[in-house]
Amino acid sequence: MITDTEGVVLRQIKAAYGRRMVLLFSKKYGKISAGSSISEKGRSRAALAMRPFTYGRYELFKNRDSYNVNSAEVIKSYYKIGEDVDKYMNSSYVLEFTEKVLPEGQPSQAMFNLILDFFSVMEERKKSHGTLVLGYEIKTLKIMGVMPNLKECALCGKKCTEEHAPLFFSIKEGGVICGDCGRNLEIPSNDTLIYPINFGIVDILKYFADHSLKNFENLALNEKVRSQLQTMIRQYAAYYLEIGELKSESFLTEY
Repeated sequence: MITDTEGVVLRQIKAAYGRRMVLLFSKKYGKISAGSSISEKGRSRAALAMRPFTYGRYELFKNRDSYNVNSAEVIKSYYKIGEDVDKYMNSSYVLEFTEKVLPEGQPSQAMFNLILDFFSVMEERKKSHGTLVLGYEIKTLKIMGVMPNLKECALCGKKCTEEHAPLFFSIKEGGVICGDCGRNLEIPSNDTLIYPINFGIVDILKYFADHSLKNFENLALNEKVRSQLQTMIRQYAAYYLEIGELKSESFLTEY
């Protein structure tokens, strides 16, 4: 069967006889693996559509258990991302992160829109690229249905207010822990899954979850705050979405 779909190439692997396998996040079929003889080298419409950070339209031959990309064309190229090392490294992390969280063969319009929004904002962003990546990760948690509980205590269920403010953020419990419960907690010194709420993380998480990435165009978190929050969110995502180690994260650290 011949079909077509819009999509974004998440990853490519060279195969035998000049072919390659692509991992395509398609609008119609979700994350799929497909073979192709199209190389990303060259300046043809098909070659350009096989490059990272490109939104394209792909003609597929769909068999019972497999796909093949017959042809491709560019809808929108976010080429400026590839012209800046920091943008490229952070965006490569987002591609790998997206690959890990998406289930095979399940379309997600929300995630598809999110990654296109990310490309659009990242392409024009001048600095603090990590803030945008953090926003992407938090919004992904919400889309995937594992957003931490920020409104009620994860232990007693009481609503968090100014008078009944949260004291800790617990990855294991899936959200905030109020002062009453937190003061009675015995926290092992080696517990890396619980964080004191001491740098406005609840307000930041709420804002990022509830606003479009396009609202973050000029938003830049303090670097120390961003780093602490990013560590926490990546541990949370690993815990609830069963994400293993990401190669691109180590590149970001080295860079």
